Amino acid sequence: MRIIKLKIFLLAICSAFILNIHAQTCNGSLGDPVINEDFGSGSNPGPPLPSGVTNMMYTTSNCPNDGQYTIANSLTGAGNCHPETWYNVPTDHTGNKNGYMMIVNASYQPSVFFTQTANGLCPNTTYEFSAYILNLCIPGFLTASFSQPNITFSIETTSGQVLQTANTGTITPTGYNQAIQQLPWKQYGTYFTTPANVSDVVVVMTNNAPGGNGNDFVLDDITFRACGPVILEGFSSTTGPASQSLCQGGNASYTLKTQVISNGTPAYQWQGNYYGNGWGDIAGKTTDSLNLAFTNAIPGVYQYRLGVSNGSGITDVACRVYSPPLTVTVNPLPIVPAIAPQAVCEGNTLTLAASGGASYTWTGPNMAPSSQNPLVINNVSPANAGTYTVVALSDSGCAAAPVQASVSVIPKVVAGISNDVALCAGESTQLMASGGLYYKWTPSTGLNNDSIPNPVAAPSQTTTYNVSISNGGCVDSTKSVMVTVNQNPGADAGSNITLYQGQSAKLNGAIKGDNITSYYWTPSTFLDNPNSLTPITTPTQNITYTLTAVSQTCGAATSSVFVKVYEKITIPNAFSPNNDGINDYWDIKKLDTYSDCTVFVYNRYGQQVFQSTGYARPWDGTFNGSPLPEGTYYYIIDLKDATPKIAGWVLIVK
Repeated sequence: MRIIKLKIFLLAICSAFILNIHAQTCNGSLGDPVINEDFGSGSNPGPPLPSGVTNMMYTTSNCPNDGQYTIANSLTGAGNCHPETWYNVPTDHTGNKNGYMMIVNASYQPSVFFTQTANGLCPNTTYEFSAYILNLCIPGFLTASFSQPNITFSIETTSGQVLQTANTGTITPTGYNQAIQQLPWKQYGTYFTTPANVSDVVVVMTNNAPGGNGNDFVLDDITFRACGPVILEGFSSTTGPASQSLCQGGNASYTLKTQVISNGTPAYQWQGNYYGNGWGDIAGKTTDSLNLAFTNAIPGVYQYRLGVSNGSGITDVACRVYSPPLTVTVNPLPIVPAIAPQAVCEGNTLTLAASGGASYTWTGPNMAPSSQNPLVINNVSPANAGTYTVVALSDSGCAAAPVQASVSVIPKVVAGISNDVALCAGESTQLMASGGLYYKWTPSTGLNNDSIPNPVAAPSQTTTYNVSISNGGCVDSTKSVMVTVNQNPGADAGSNITLYQGQSAKLNGAIKGDNITSYYWTPSTFLDNPNSLTPITTPTQNITYTLTAVSQTCGAATSSVFVKVYEKITIPNAFSPNNDGINDYWDIKKLDTYSDCTVFVYNRYGQQVFQSTGYARPWDGTFNGSPLPEGTYYYIIDLKDATPKIAGWVLIVK
């Protein structure tokens, strides 16, 4: 059957009427609305009603004049044209902030103000017609003389036969309900039964009171639905509970029982509404009981109701009434986030927190089960290390899968370090620290690694090393070790010495280092005191002296100095290169011992006639292989021993 939605305008008048239908609503079970007029929703003002529904004048103002109406979602603040006598109406009857309602100012004369045909009803079926009406007048002195709304409902066949007539009576202002903080909306209605050959009816609403002085009201939520017998229902029996619950993944079986209080033999049809997606028939379920089975249940709200025919066949939903819903709620399991592993220092406080549930049970090493959350353990010890497990329960008592948290307890630092050590410069030693997980040495100078417990130290000077020992965020401990560096012995014999036979010289020795116990020169030949750093030597020949310095801790060191002893040369002032075998060469005694010396000879004109480096072969008085004439020749001899050059003359005699 097609559901017709009626746009209904009820105009209220302020006069008394003899029949009050405030309580004339269905006492049995109701069907789904055949007509459901809630005027829609949106921003102010709402659109006018369709043509032909009413002869009242539409206005966009929140303050309609006599004979006018408007559609709005609120009547508050500056938009309320009668703030002293009209209620502020913040929302429609259902509390929907955007839901429209009809604000009415009645016509001057009582009149039929609403006529609408409802098609497709079921014959021999009882229906309830109702609406929510709010008298806008605030009870008080100013409104005492106002006309009050009074409305007659008439349900007729299309041929004019009256099936039911009812009157609201005077709808008096009842005041704001402070206890529940609601305005005095009231539901008014009536019910009637369609004849065997009637499926269409006409709804007529008459305004019985005049406007012009009151008769101001708001109308909302007009419904037209089947009314039938009382239906008793419950789980397992008609007096059983109306709801059941189980946990996600659970298994359960239920039997829904109903009893229809009816003199007839109505037909049945079970319906289901899953996850709030709307009601639908359950195929083949047409008895007064329903068996349900849940296997590995999926979370959601599962509702079931029994549809009962109220005249015509059960297949026409417009003929049905329904039992109140029976509900199975499958509650989801709590979702507990993973808990990160924790490392806590011995003696500190361990805190483990879970979330996602309403209550929790913790178990763990060496502890009784605890409902504390967060779980707090003070002064932890290594015995508290291990795996902790928490099981979370939801408000409905559903348990989540256990969640585990790994806890490690970092032991206290019991710091240790190797003893002080002494070494010689250039040597190394291995330092040893213990008692922690992490190490940091300062200074790092001379260490091969400053972040390990056993670095190799090779400092160049005495150094105190400090090591910070920790267990990763716990209280640190610092230890120190001194590495004493004894400087190696050093000997410096001084610069080489040059002298002539018969001369003396002082050796310039020097020593350094720690713990020097002795020093001496070797050999002791020609020395006046071989145990002095500066002995006097009078050598007769070339000699090398070695200075030795001895350290008690770091061995010995040596250094040598060479003493060059030059023999005295004799330079003849004449020779006779005449090949008689006598004095044929300029024979300079001992000059051959000066291997680097240079000899230059010049004639009286300054011409060089002889040159040699060293004097291994004496000059024979020739120049370029030819004998030179008698005469005086001039020489320059450079011994290359840092002594002045020797200059003089020599005579060649024939």
